[in-house]
Amino acid sequence: MATDPIKYTELTFQLIVESSPNAIILVNKEGKIAYINSQTEKLFGYGRAELIGQTVEQLIPQRFSGHHPRFRDMFFKAPAVRSMGAGRELFASRKNGTEFPIEIGLNPVVTADGTLVLASIIDITERKLQEITLKKQVELETKNKELEQFAYVASHDLQEPLRTVSNYMQVIEEDYSNRILDSQALKYIHSVNNATSRMSMLIKALLDFSRLGNNRKLVNTDCNGLVKEVLADLQTVIKTSHAKIHVAHLPVINIYETEMRQLFQNLITNAVKFCRKGTKPEVWIVAQEMDGKWQFSIRDNGIGIERAHFTRIFEIFQRLHTAEEYEGNGIGLANCKKIVELHQGEMSLESIPGEGSIFMFTIPPLVI
Repeated sequence: MATDPIKYTELTFQLIVESSPNAIILVNKEGKIAYINSQTEKLFGYGRAELIGQTVEQLIPQRFSGHHPRFRDMFFKAPAVRSMGAGRELFASRKNGTEFPIEIGLNPVVTADGTLVLASIIDITERKLQEITLKKQVELETKNKELEQFAYVASHDLQEPLRTVSNYMQVIEEDYSNRILDSQALKYIHSVNNATSRMSMLIKALLDFSRLGNNRKLVNTDCNGLVKEVLADLQTVIKTSHAKIHVAHLPVINIYETEMRQLFQNLITNAVKFCRKGTKPEVWIVAQEMDGKWQFSIRDNGIGIERAHFTRIFEIFQRLHTAEEYEGNGIGLANCKKIVELHQGEMSLESIPGEGSIFMFTIPPLVI
């Protein structure tokens, strides 16, 4: 039996449309939906019976749907293949009311019932998210470069007068201390020397912070060996404070090794340094896989931190204690947070004042 060419064409059209990865909608001149494919049902959340015979404006957000009939009329007056959405912000609306960005391809189809338009709809949500992520990365890199440039200029411009002040104070102390300077004047000189020395250290710390991660390179690293090396570097501090460090089995992952070494060194040093009086420091380092990421935890039995300061301590040059109580420049945890963010991870904190703290950070899978 000969195949009916019309039925064959219709069947072929239906097979092609149904196999399309895009949502396909056939609309007449009045804007009524004549046909949809299964991908349209999946994308918009409607069944075929809910859409066929309805106007296409049902799939357009209300703030745009009032203008759509005019654009539709313009298309049917001069039907031609065209795309919509590239370089523009087009949105569609699902049955549940949620909106999503789209691109549309329009194709006029001539039938016995007149000209129809075949609309091919692509959900570009993932593309938009990638564009936003890329834009944020570019903005972050730009800000980091600006910060590095500022820090370099600031360090050069500030270090020079500091050295001048320090040199002159040294000359005064050496050449005039036995002539006209009394004990109070010598005390002032000592204070100025200490201040300039601390200022010089802060400027260097700012410069180091701005350069952090500039030359980073992903390396597949055994974190067990990395932490072991860090602990070897900190042996003097650990022995002097009689600290105990417990390290559980750690993973082998792709990381920026130099930066991660600094991260562990800062967190372990803090855990040992901020100990309670009369208590020997004790630190636990563990890692566990959670939701496809590795979460590292450094727990201590130290002085703890009030919840009100959880955000502040990660900001540059923010200190909760005076230099006389605990030495440092107030930039260590800011470095830690920046290193974790370089790894596209997140850093968090749990703490009970008087009992200790847990600093946690996540490292997602990074491709070399």
